[in-house]
Amino acid sequence: MLKPLLIAGFTLLVSHSGFSQIDSKATKETKALYRNLGELSKKYILFGHQAATEYGHGWSGDENRSDVKSVTGSHPAIVGADFSGLSGHPKDQIEKNAASLRKNVVDTYNRGGVTTMAWHFNNPASEGGFYWKDSVSAKAIALIKPGGSHHEKYKEILKTIADFAHSVKGKDGTLAPMIFRPYHELDGDWFWWGKGHCSREDLIEVWQFTVSYLRDELGVHNFIYAFSPDCKFTTEQEYLERYPGDKWVDMVGFDDYADFGRDGKYNLKAGIQKLKIVSGYAKKANKLAAFTESGLESIPDKNWWTESLLKSLKAEKVNLAYILVWRNDSKSPTHFYAPFPGQVSAPDFMTFYNDPYTLFEKDLKNIYH
Repeated sequence: MLKPLLIAGFTLLVSHSGFSQIDSKATKETKALYRNLGELSKKYILFGHQAATEYGHGWSGDENRSDVKSVTGSHPAIVGADFSGLSGHPKDQIEKNAASLRKNVVDTYNRGGVTTMAWHFNNPASEGGFYWKDSVSAKAIALIKPGGSHHEKYKEILKTIADFAHSVKGKDGTLAPMIFRPYHELDGDWFWWGKGHCSREDLIEVWQFTVSYLRDELGVHNFIYAFSPDCKFTTEQEYLERYPGDKWVDMVGFDDYADFGRDGKYNLKAGIQKLKIVSGYAKKANKLAAFTESGLESIPDKNWWTESLLKSLKAEKVNLAYILVWRNDSKSPTHFYAPFPGQVSAPDFMTFYNDPYTLFEKDLKNIYH
């Protein structure tokens, strides 16, 4: 089946969009991306893969390679990256990490793809990394908020992120827009910013400060800010429990592995209902919506792409900008979420790829215009 190669082209004709962006000074390309994602989500969904072009199943660092491209001939439309390497390391290592990350973001932008940026943020007040570790990790959200003991340190970390944001210039000289997804899965307890380790009020204050400082003080205008808790909600009220407010969020999403086959357990009905809740809130608030993380580790179900994921995405006519599956580890034989040549689900993934509803990088035309 031929993919509809002109789909993003029609967005050039859209002069007005009802989607509300929180940065009035956003770059022209960031505004165009936001508007075009909104228009595309009415008919299509972009497919994404974490760390897609950095490494894959059995390889790392190859030029212009991804497991998705090896199977389909196209990179994913959304490439997931991470700010994790920009803090909690020696300065020379941070500079090296930033250079590698910059190349990844700029290359994706130059090809016409989109970057979404997670932040596995190493605890700025203790050892223990980004995961919560009992007796090791500090409850750092209360410490990095305005007035907290580590607030100035947090500002320095944000300056590093801002410097990076100002540096990702494409071949045309314009800054690459990025979907920034801080403090993801905040309703769980596995990260130090999780629900059990900070108050609702402190988390919201830190979120609002983060956006305000990057946007208003440091002049970052190429971010689209995405809110993405895990799947521990069954109502809109539960979903919004730690929501920082419409003035501080561009995109609403959520991460859900539990309902889509993790540990052999499927509850697609529950997953579909959550997609409906998030998409429904986005429509009310004039925001974008996305399925910010999902996937089935090792993909042992050979028809997972069409029978579980695609059917769920189509079930309630939800409007979602993208779906992102997690990474393919370069060394682990089992830790992968997208197929590679010869993997049992690869034929079904081709059916998923060829479905008119799904968009990959080759399908995107002028998404920044």
